[in-house]
Amino acid sequence: MRVIVVGAGVLGTMHAWQAVERGHEVVHLEREAEARGASVRNFGLVWVGGRASGEELATAGRARELWQRIGERVPGIGFRPNGSLTVLRTEAELAVAEEVLKRDDADGRGYRLLDAAGARAVNPALRGRHLGALHCTRDAAVEPRTAQPALRAALEASGRYTYLPGREVRDVVGTAAVRDDHGDVHRGDLVLLCTGAWTGGLVRELAPGLPVRRVRLQMMQTDPLDEPLTTSVADADSFRYYPAYRGPALDALAAHQPQPPVAAEHRMQLLMVQRLDGSLTVGDTHEYDQPFGFDTVEEPYEHLAAVAGDLLGRPLPRIRRRWAGVYAQCTDTTRVVHRERLDDGLWIVTGPGGRGMTCSPAVAETTADLTDL
Repeated sequence: MRVIVVGAGVLGTMHAWQAVERGHEVVHLEREAEARGASVRNFGLVWVGGRASGEELATAGRARELWQRIGERVPGIGFRPNGSLTVLRTEAELAVAEEVLKRDDADGRGYRLLDAAGARAVNPALRGRHLGALHCTRDAAVEPRTAQPALRAALEASGRYTYLPGREVRDVVGTAAVRDDHGDVHRGDLVLLCTGAWTGGLVRELAPGLPVRRVRLQMMQTDPLDEPLTTSVADADSFRYYPAYRGPALDALAAHQPQPPVAAEHRMQLLMVQRLDGSLTVGDTHEYDQPFGFDTVEEPYEHLAAVAGDLLGRPLPRIRRRWAGVYAQCTDTTRVVHRERLDDGLWIVTGPGGRGMTCSPAVAETTADLTDL
């Protein structure tokens, strides 16, 4: 079978990976020279602990297995099973962690509740004052800026993969064929549109009622920290953002411990991951109302730096770069992804939201099963 994949972000690249793994030929089209969207503007988190029970958690768990397998074959993705610590600084935050530990799926998420000494034993860089941390041993990390090129290099070694950057698909031509902006027609047995936050143009023509929205975020990266950050780190505002933590204890937290105004305004949580070069990726904000601003505003960065510094017990290293990104999210946020057959031999897969880096290997595996790849 010959498969045409449109979009070279992590979701499209994982679909290409599945097709090649199953013995098929892939032509991979990307409108940029490299993917430049949310697939490289993220934390590189494989985040299992915070996922909603049911399909979302099952998808994340399966993706975690696939990431590890792929990482063993493709070291350039930088996979490491580092786990995460959600740091608890108040009794109300501790109560949320204690509540989720009692749930039936706590062991599957790798939950452990650590006191302050236990948290510092797992991650000695956390020298700030806190009561302890929720340890999620199933969480992991990859390198978002190098994962896609490393995967493509492995795919090219198969002899059944062709990457064509700088090709924007403009039209669908007959069954399982597309025309790009160079006028070239690419024919196959199956076309997979994995176009991410690009929801206009041809995507709007083909799927005018696409049930996804665009979400904007702001993040930053520091100079290298002079010691290892042995786990990914979150603050308890992540409890407010991730569905795994919903329940009476979270309701009490929301009622009695409101977020600081800047965090509430920008719908913020702190996530912090150390890159392989020692630098820290820190974020993030969430903006849902379009049109999005074109500025990156400073107050969220100041808040993130203060919270991260409190957890570390020291100031962050110098900020090296700041950026904004946009991702596509299903409007029904209980859905992991929007996957739709648009025509014979033509499917669109989009809208994983902030779950794209985590879930993409399993999403692609499911697509391959559904389309008889």
